[in-house]
Amino acid sequence: MKNIICPETEEALARVVARAHAAREPLVIEGHGTKRAMLRPLHDLWGKVGSTLSTRNLTGITLYRPTELMIRARAGTPIPEIEAALAEHNQQIIAEPPDLRALFDTEEPATLGGVVSTNLSGPRRIMWGAMRDHVLGISAVTGDGEIFRSGGRVLKNVTGLDLCKLLSGAHGTLGVITEIALKVLPAPEATGTLSIRVPDVAAGVAALSAALGSPYGVSGAALTIGAEGISALARLEDFAESVAYRMGRLREDLAAHGDISVVEDPRALWRAIRDAKPLNAAPEEAVWRLSVAPSRAPAAVASLRAAFAEKLLLDWGGGLIWVAGPATEQAHGAVMQAAAAAAGTFTLFRAPPSLAASVPVLPEEPLPLAAIARRVKAVLDPAGVLNPGRMWA
Repeated sequence: MKNIICPETEEALARVVARAHAAREPLVIEGHGTKRAMLRPLHDLWGKVGSTLSTRNLTGITLYRPTELMIRARAGTPIPEIEAALAEHNQQIIAEPPDLRALFDTEEPATLGGVVSTNLSGPRRIMWGAMRDHVLGISAVTGDGEIFRSGGRVLKNVTGLDLCKLLSGAHGTLGVITEIALKVLPAPEATGTLSIRVPDVAAGVAALSAALGSPYGVSGAALTIGAEGISALARLEDFAESVAYRMGRLREDLAAHGDISVVEDPRALWRAIRDAKPLNAAPEEAVWRLSVAPSRAPAAVASLRAAFAEKLLLDWGGGLIWVAGPATEQAHGAVMQAAAAAAGTFTLFRAPPSLAASVPVLPEEPLPLAAIARRVKAVLDPAGVLNPGRMWA
């Protein structure tokens, strides 16, 4: 990298962006750079290498109201620091964002801004929604250096265009997030998990669908696939007595789906699933994520297996398929085909720069949606200096 700029104030950051806008110089936007290998490799795409603008010095929790279930912190604040502050009051980040340090081979922790910018959510998404659903307010800088704020400290505080949700998942292409207010919730007193041995993916998805369709409040539903077999996992969280009662009832309801056992250390298991560790992706392998209707997951898996030697992990009741496999255009084409056949979407989550720069890393947007996206981009980043080429060529 040619140059990393780390402003210590929002105003200083805005001045950096304004200069880049005036010079038409591209900027790589990141926090700690933990997801630098995600999507398209910016520094390999441009004729000239631009500067990297990092929010790593914009740190610190600026407001925490445990009784109001909200916390506000600067974008460069490490997620572990926020989780530690919440844990002191027995609270948690609702969306359970993954810790992908192992997947991206980095020791730096993810930042709050990075997690919101990528809208990464963990297993609890099936019950409580995605990361963007819990963003109460955002402060950010547009592509021409203007500071703006959207939202506030309560959920129902937006009229017109919801810029909080617009910037959540935009991968730094619409603005540089500098501060975020999040809704949080109490952490569960107890966690329990049932493991059902199933013969194949279709049977596993059926078991997870039955668990999610039960009245027992399943907050995690995953399928692990390995040499030891296939296990469907259903998680319950709440007060200890409630979890014990619901575990017993759910076990009775799922008895017909296979042999059932109780997981001894469920919290460690779900941390591993959250972080995609059961995928066991080798460093040289590419990693994809497919989002499909759970009912179509078995067909998507069958399509992938027919194309290349894959490793799999299913989450969100089968709606999220993690895939690891050879970092080739042929394997990527098979992933794209499987996603399209299932009427779903795909993300090339991790790949060597040579592959990520030469293939679509996300599906093309429908023309009407793409036209709206271009208009929004023209307003928020008129010179196109913020992460150009990160999502689409």
